[in-house]
Amino acid sequence: MDYNKLAQMLFPDVKNSPEYYEEKFPYRKLPAKAQVTRMAPSPTGFIHLGNLYSALADERIAHRHGGVFYLRIEDTDAKRTVEGAVDLVINSLRYFDIEFDEGAGFPDSDPVNAYGPYYQTQRVDIYHTFAKELVLKGLAYPCFCTEEELEAVRLQQETDKVLTGYYGKYAVCRDLSLETIEENLKAGKPYVLRLRSQGSPENEITFTDSIKGEIKLPENIHDVVLLKKDGIPTYHFAHAVDDHLMHTTHVIRSDEWLSSVPLHLQLFHELGFKAPKYAHISPIMKNDNGGKRK
Repeated sequence: MDYNKLAQMLFPDVKNSPEYYEEKFPYRKLPAKAQVTRMAPSPTGFIHLGNLYSALADERIAHRHGGVFYLRIEDTDAKRTVEGAVDLVINSLRYFDIEFDEGAGFPDSDPVNAYGPYYQTQRVDIYHTFAKELVLKGLAYPCFCTEEELEAVRLQQETDKVLTGYYGKYAVCRDLSLETIEENLKAGKPYVLRLRSQGSPENEITFTDSIKGEIKLPENIHDVVLLKKDGIPTYHFAHAVDDHLMHTTHVIRSDEWLSSVPLHLQLFHELGFKAPKYAHISPIMKNDNGGKRK
């Protein structure tokens, strides 16, 4: 496979290199023990107790040694966006004396906002640059499967009584020839960009959670979507690029994200980035007719 040709076919308009963005967003000049944390909500219009809980931890950890706590808006799902949500986030946390140092909601001209834009929909060119780099390394490929074809794969996996998902022999677009890809592109077939996972079902990863300690989890084997059909990134891909370029040192999030750690660490590794430290906190629960829910 000529990956250079494939990358140019998929990203003809990408002119910048990863090095360009590394220079544009250099390491932060902070005290030796300083830590950088972030709150990265979808703009859905309200702050719940879980947001407040993690935001308080983020702010305290960042400010105990002169670090930075910033606000990033993960607005790649336009259907969930609510007008005025950013101001609501800022004002809700300010009510509890939790202040951001930089990020969305601050004037673009403000010198402290040097690592923006802080809205993911305004960073698409950056994501495409790093997506192209993965294609050049043979670590990403276009997938032209329709929803019907993906459903057929899922049904086959249920018949085979194996893990569902797009991986291994079930990843039918993983090894398409360059000629087939070119024909599909010329025919205008829509596609997503997928990670060519290097994970193995026999292997585990070991990582140290900043709260829970050492944890072992299966490696990620799925060829997950990096860019959707409209060129907008998925959360998994965007957060890896953003946390690297914004130099996030600690990510504090709910337990529900624990299963995503193998994928996220894999993305950081394949992109050549140092991963932040993850700290997974227990969700806040409430009694609900004899049961519990978030």
